[in-house]
Amino acid sequence: MWTLALRGGARVAVVAAEWRDAFGVVTRGRVQLELRDGEPGPVLGPDAGFWLRGTGVRALRNPGRRTARVRIVTPRSRTVTRQSTHPVRQLPDEWRNDMSSMNDNGIVAGPASGQTSHTHRLRGLAGTGLIATLAAMVATTLAAALAQAAGVDFEIPDGGETIPLSGFAVVTGFFSVVGVVIAVALRRWSARPAVRFVWTAVSLTAISLVPPLLSGANTAATTALLGLHLVPATVMIPALARSLRTRTD
Repeated sequence: MWTLALRGGARVAVVAAEWRDAFGVVTRGRVQLELRDGEPGPVLGPDAGFWLRGTGVRALRNPGRRTARVRIVTPRSRTVTRQSTHPVRQLPDEWRNDMSSMNDNGIVAGPASGQTSHTHRLRGLAGTGLIATLAAMVATTLAAALAQAAGVDFEIPDGGETIPLSGFAVVTGFFSVVGVVIAVALRRWSARPAVRFVWTAVSLTAISLVPPLLSGANTAATTALLGLHLVPATVMIPALARSLRTRTD
């Protein structure tokens, strides 16, 4: 019997040979199962028990801030000995380095493995968002330039001023960064960040289509503005959703 402690945001990979015939019971906090395809699985609360053999679960993750603990029970016949040439459960090096002073072979997955990995994934998501933001700015500005070349003036009815191309780039960049912030927040606190992000982004995109319809611009300008709202959405939403799915831990 041993105890696995997962600090907030920590993730521990599940290797089939290490968890063979092991039965886990959540004794504190919440533990989320990460499925084989990287999608987030069910979140287990205190006193929930689970087998991992043959389930396809590839990792355990603590979706909360407080440390979660899982009591792992394995048959005595599965205990690893130094003479064993085919160990059933051999602890990874990073786990050995994080051995705590717990009384029942406690193992801590924290900053040395889980938190560092978590920070790395957040940075990767932010990097993906930055690249997607730049791509969205370029695509939107190019689309606006093509619309102007086709005769759309983008004139504001009230002020009589024409929206410059730089204005499209700035607005696109600002709201794209807002989308990245939302994705990072969901990645940190949501059990299903990719799904939640898609629903949130699509809803916000739909809301953003209302102002062009109420602007009083001519039909050509209104149609072009609606299209220019959809251009960054088609760039940002798939890129961030894909990154959230592949980086879920």
